[in-house]
Amino acid sequence: MKKYDYVIVGGGLFGGVMAWYARQNGKTCLVIEKRKQLGGNIYCENMEGIPVHRYGAHIFHTSNKKVWQFVNNLAEFNRFTNCPVANYRGEMYNMPFNMNTFSKMWGVSTPEEARAKIDAQRAGITGEPANLEEQAISLVGTDIYEKLIKGYTEKQWGRDCRDLPSFIIKRLPVRYTYDNNYFNDPYQGIPIGGYNVITEKLFEGCDVMLETDYLADRDRFNAMGGRVIYTGTIDAYFGYCYGKLEYRSLRFEDDIYDTDNFQGVAVVNHTAREVPYTRTIEHKHFDCTVDYRTNPKTVVTREYPVAWEAGMEPYYPVNDEKNQSLYQRYAELGKKEDKVLFGGRLAEYRYYDMDKVIESAMEKAEEEFGNLE
Repeated sequence: MKKYDYVIVGGGLFGGVMAWYARQNGKTCLVIEKRKQLGGNIYCENMEGIPVHRYGAHIFHTSNKKVWQFVNNLAEFNRFTNCPVANYRGEMYNMPFNMNTFSKMWGVSTPEEARAKIDAQRAGITGEPANLEEQAISLVGTDIYEKLIKGYTEKQWGRDCRDLPSFIIKRLPVRYTYDNNYFNDPYQGIPIGGYNVITEKLFEGCDVMLETDYLADRDRFNAMGGRVIYTGTIDAYFGYCYGKLEYRSLRFEDDIYDTDNFQGVAVVNHTAREVPYTRTIEHKHFDCTVDYRTNPKTVVTREYPVAWEAGMEPYYPVNDEKNQSLYQRYAELGKKEDKVLFGGRLAEYRYYDMDKVIESAMEKAEEEFGNLE
């Protein structure tokens, strides 16, 4: 049996960053991945010559210069800026909520007019918001809530906004400027040609076992490594001894159209409750360094939120008090596993943006290997 310094369970971004730093420090790694390919949710599939974000739109953004330098050492990034639009029954609104949104919704033209509209509509909520609906109205008023938040949120979570806790929406971005840049972060972009080049660099030099379930033969795999980096669901690792954590999942449907431009933007949010999907993603708009107008076809993916069941991909943790309390019990068990390092969105039961996954992995790598400079 071949021995490794590290057995890395999961071929996603957290496992990849840990593998990269391990290899930089002369360590050997075995990567065990349940899917048919490495990359986790950043995996891209080529369709009609277009890099398709297989598991939903992934736009890299960060305020951390160290993280930005790290990913740019792995791949060349384009200048992509996320400027999604919302479709409410055929009415198109810019996001995040800004003066373009307010002008379209109310016919206002100045920040003062927009503030007056929102303040008047917020006044109906007094005291501490009792649910998500009241929380959202207290932040942005009734019109924006009804058209751009309510239906989308209810589809995302599979329940009425009045039945969702208020803390799910702690704040909503409201800008009194004509600025459609969704993220405030100074560093934004997408790797030219997609994310697979980053995945290849991160796992370079590692031995890899695909379509393999670590938990199905845990003892054998543990015996192969001096240390285990586990990025799967933490409740599964402990055999669901306290019960199962809850998630929401996603289903994706692709369509190929005989047109060079289907919706004019990479991401459209569909906010009406009666539309079953939450987003349509036109992937060719992600790579603005290539003139895809020369490609007469386009790939559009519809994103459907679904209830998570065993065997499905867990995308979004249900961060209510019950699940957070349950996770904390599993986290305490994890602290007792001296040989195992738990990390990433599933092991930490957190919804991480990509830069935060990398930040977390860098912190863990520094604990493992010392100064990363």
